Amino acid sequence: MTHLAATTGTAATTAATTGTAAAVPARSRRARIALRTTAILLAAFFGLASGLPKLFAAPAAVEAFDSIGWGAPGMYAIGALEVAGAVGLVVPLLAGLAPIGLGALMVGACAMQIVVFDGENAATPLILLVPLAVLARAHRNRNRDLVSLLRRRPAA
Repeated sequence: MTHLAATTGTAATTAATTGTAAAVPARSRRARIALRTTAILLAAFFGLASGLPKLFAAPAAVEAFDSIGWGAPGMYAIGALEVAGAVGLVVPLLAGLAPIGLGALMVGACAMQIVVFDGENAATPLILLVPLAVLARAHRNRNRDLVSLLRRRPAA
């Protein structure tokens, strides 16, 4: 039912699912398609074009992380975070949290581009922040669903 509420965006279903009385405006079919397409495209970029080359130690990634001074451990850590974020973008329950995490990575990437590489490609992470911010805003109610789910779990 939570997935249905997140997908359709209807106020009644969301209120019934989360137990809140707050009304969530219904999204049009076009808006849902645009958000889903944006999430899939970003997931493909972060997972396939950015994260996997770091995890497979592509020469360009190795060179970049060596010049930063982070070496292989930093490269693998960032690659794993990017792939995890890509997966999170397409998992409905994580779709609110993933763009926030990837946005934080992009802020760090922009800072590194400015500090280490003299701003050579600093615009790329800034450009990626725009659709990530749109997704984070559109799926902010999913964060509440995730928190409520985590609170219901018994402590181990």
